[in-house]
Amino acid sequence: MAKVSIILPIYNVQDYLVECLESVVHQTLQDIEIICVNDGSTDHSLEIIDAYAQKDERIVVISGPNGGYGKAMNKGLDRASGEYIGIVEPDDYVDLSMFEELYQIAREHNLEFVKSDFYRFTRTADGQEQLQYESIDKDKKRYKELLCPSQDPSCIRFTLNTWTGIYKREFINKYQIRHNETPGASFQDNGFFFQTFVFANRAMIVDKAYYKNRRDNPNSSVKSKEKVYCMNIEYDYIRDILMRDRELWQKFQYMYWWVKYHNYWFTYNRIDDSYKEEYLERMKQEYKRAEQKGELDQSLFTQKEWQTIQNLIHREDGSVSMLRSLGIVRKISPYIPDSAKRVLIGVLRRTEAVVKKGIKLLKK
Repeated sequence: MAKVSIILPIYNVQDYLVECLESVVHQTLQDIEIICVNDGSTDHSLEIIDAYAQKDERIVVISGPNGGYGKAMNKGLDRASGEYIGIVEPDDYVDLSMFEELYQIAREHNLEFVKSDFYRFTRTADGQEQLQYESIDKDKKRYKELLCPSQDPSCIRFTLNTWTGIYKREFINKYQIRHNETPGASFQDNGFFFQTFVFANRAMIVDKAYYKNRRDNPNSSVKSKEKVYCMNIEYDYIRDILMRDRELWQKFQYMYWWVKYHNYWFTYNRIDDSYKEEYLERMKQEYKRAEQKGELDQSLFTQKEWQTIQNLIHREDGSVSMLRSLGIVRKISPYIPDSAKRVLIGVLRRTEAVVKKGIKLLKK
């Protein structure tokens, strides 16, 4: 049994894959298993990992048709045989001592998972790397503390990611922790993150950065303006998991809505302008129901955030005619170019703004 199984979910990342693999195969911890899950790549990604596998017997290649990130990750989790499991996104790379040092910490404290700080990076046209250090504990108060996240919902405040740490495989399998497999969806690491925190009894975070997270891949999900409701689908999935146990839901419901608030606004700022009005309406309805059910805890939000929620809940509904017009545009969208669709929606938006302004003036 390897000390750490490292899973790489791979889809069309030929431009970054060699750098990633070089950082993994040359880890100072030699006793590792490297599971490369090729998720139906149509570029040269499979050729690259096959070439590495021929030279390194620690590499396991799993290849199949495209099923999405969640399915690829679950294939890797099912195949993993190591004592601990790590995740490396194939357009990122890691420090060569990452898995040795995290494994030593995990074994010393008998942890179900340990996570670390990380870097976000971009590269300039001439290849210069620009790094930004990210602390997973923004308050910097709980590093190297033995944590019990299952009894301490505040741990959910740590920066949401799954790839800066390692997880005990026995723990992952005991609670059947897996990724959501909705085809075509994104942000499916959110559900995995939540599950590890709500079930773990022994965990730790460390204030050292090993992981380098790329922010200049144009094909990354965070760059997609058309993936509108992927985050919503993922948080429906998380809610379903939490609500299987009434006590679990009651314990974590407030943090659930706090995390979702930040991820929904991240989504709102990411998506194309043509979707923003209907997305606001979706947010309004969800948070209105949450407030009515007593699932929101004002103390978790800043004063500005809470006021934003109240403004959202009590905002005037979008113009019925506007929404109907948007609906018509959606219906005819297969027959018109995207550029024309955006122009049409923009015109409707500006018209709505003028009408609302006129109504306000009339009321005065």
